[in-house]
Amino acid sequence: MAIEIKVPTVGESISEVTLLKWTKKDGDYVERDEVIAELESEKATFEVNAEQAGVLKTGAQEGDTLKIGDLLATIDETAAKPEKKEEAPAAKPAEAPKATEASRPQQAEQPAAKPADVKATPVASAIIADKKVNPSTISASGAGGKILKDDVLAALSNPGRKSFDGGELFTRNTRTEKMSNLRKTISRRLVDAKNTTAMLTTFNEVDMGRIMEIRTKYKDKFKESHGVGLGFMSFFAKACAVALSEWPAVNAYIDGDQLIYHDYADISIAVSTPRGLTVPVIRNVESLSMADIEKKVIEMANKARDSKLTAEELTGGTFTITNGGVFGSLMSTPIINIPQSAILGMHKIQERPMAINGQVVVRPMMYIALSYDHRIIDGRESVSFLVRVKELLENPELLLFGKDPVRTLLEL
Repeated sequence: MAIEIKVPTVGESISEVTLLKWTKKDGDYVERDEVIAELESEKATFEVNAEQAGVLKTGAQEGDTLKIGDLLATIDETAAKPEKKEEAPAAKPAEAPKATEASRPQQAEQPAAKPADVKATPVASAIIADKKVNPSTISASGAGGKILKDDVLAALSNPGRKSFDGGELFTRNTRTEKMSNLRKTISRRLVDAKNTTAMLTTFNEVDMGRIMEIRTKYKDKFKESHGVGLGFMSFFAKACAVALSEWPAVNAYIDGDQLIYHDYADISIAVSTPRGLTVPVIRNVESLSMADIEKKVIEMANKARDSKLTAEELTGGTFTITNGGVFGSLMSTPIINIPQSAILGMHKIQERPMAINGQVVVRPMMYIALSYDHRIIDGRESVSFLVRVKELLENPELLLFGKDPVRTLLEL
């Protein structure tokens, strides 16, 4: 009897998914609960498991778009499980010495065939060494990717000119690639954010010197105690959680004609992956320690890159932090992650001359940006929120209580 494996329901608003890849091939024998395929919805990637043991027959191709409930595959549970062959392991020990002996002459000859670790003809290698040409800039035309004399001469006659794919110059080739569900979702949400919100951005700058001093002083002890590195994100997340509690409109969103406020900070952290941008959520940041936040950041980043995030981990955030500084961005205007009302943009830390107490001092500075929905957040709230984040980052000890210890002592 053949068991049908259908595309499962993955969310209320999701009607179709994309078959990313088969982890088992057509005709393979699979065990019960073994992963057979990976599907991608507009929110996350998830795995499909075999409901019974048997022989798999695939019903779709990788890259196909499938509706919820469509037939994905069938499993013939009546098929006999193939027996493992015992002969091959027994024969290997006897044959191994022969293979080793036969391979020795070839192994000895390989270095001679690749002078200076470059796969090139002797003449080409001599020219490369004489002219100090970088082999990676040369388009190889020889068999097996070997660099020929003419390839080196062509590179020397066209300095600084190289095609995208390492082939001939002045090509006009184009490529067509199907847009993934994730990219479609990103596109739709970005357009919706621009069209449905009254988005503005306010800027400020932060002296990161104090945080950098703390990280330098305590990073080894922190990692030894907590098993995770001390990064910048925990400081920013914690500072935002404090500021969100003081400026609740920044932590709210519009639902029809109502405003939904949150007495907690579920902060989405933007993570770039090869397939697109994802924003997993760290829940209750206000209740987490610095180590807890760092562990969550690493966990979510790893899941995002391995396409293991669930729909639940990608929804429900109340505020977003994005870090363009890891790519070298000095300043940008981040776009709101709807239905949220605000997003904080971190940027590159760069040494700049600053006037401090009448003296010009070089300090590690970072521009920060807050994009916000002006329908719910006024200018006073947005600017005050960003100023508060700046204050907390420049004086990290304030993160303990949210107030200056001396002012607290004096009850001011």
